[in-house]
Amino acid sequence: MSKGTKYKAKQPDENGYIDYTAEENGIWAQLISRQMKWIDDTACEEFIAGLKLLNLPMDRVPQLSEINEVLKETTGWQTEPVPALIGFEQFFRLLSEKKFPVATFIRSQEELDYLQEPDIFHEIFGHCAMLTNPHFANFTEHYGKLGLAASKEQRVYLARLYWFTVEFGLVRSHDGLRIIGGGILSSPGETQYAYRKEAEIAPLEPLTVFRTPYRIDILQPQYFVVDDLEHLTHLTTLDLMALVDEAMTLGLLPAKFEPKALCG
Repeated sequence: MSKGTKYKAKQPDENGYIDYTAEENGIWAQLISRQMKWIDDTACEEFIAGLKLLNLPMDRVPQLSEINEVLKETTGWQTEPVPALIGFEQFFRLLSEKKFPVATFIRSQEELDYLQEPDIFHEIFGHCAMLTNPHFANFTEHYGKLGLAASKEQRVYLARLYWFTVEFGLVRSHDGLRIIGGGILSSPGETQYAYRKEAEIAPLEPLTVFRTPYRIDILQPQYFVVDDLEHLTHLTTLDLMALVDEAMTLGLLPAKFEPKALCG
């Protein structure tokens, strides 16, 4: 969250309104129309139910006030407009306050299929539908509180739990494996990749997750699966920080990907 970005978030006016260009609205329309073709076959039931509640526009970027109205009524959450990248301290604090940070830019045409940075499509389409679910919302709030109290070193390990659940998590269902992670659901390429089950898939065990390396710039070589969304609530009852400390003592597991080439 501390690296540079070529994107710049758009600032809301005094009424909270953000003016998007016709090109930006067109990119939103492309993204959502493509993803809507996939969700019935790939997304979990709770995500689909959340999308119906949000009733996202198909032809324009939604205003955050529209999203907030639904989130407040369902789980008490709100969105919070932020710059393209924010620090861990702000990120954890917002989650602990039931405020989901939303970077208010939208990706370029050149990065339509996959974007390393979280844009408004990723945040709204990928995450906000799930935040209408109490289990998912409570887990995210609990995670924020843990991160806020954690040390810098602990946060590095703790971040992997968020990555492999909120961003790239799967859940078991009567239809087989379904997606809960916004990093998958907002990426056309990753959605198809996950749907084809090309990655290694394992049950979610917190200690293993805390020890599993990942890269943000590739399709994930491994996904973890929760039994159901109540499993997320169960995770909040565990002493996760004790498991983080154990993971720090044991060290990382071997990576399932090639190391990123160093530039320069």
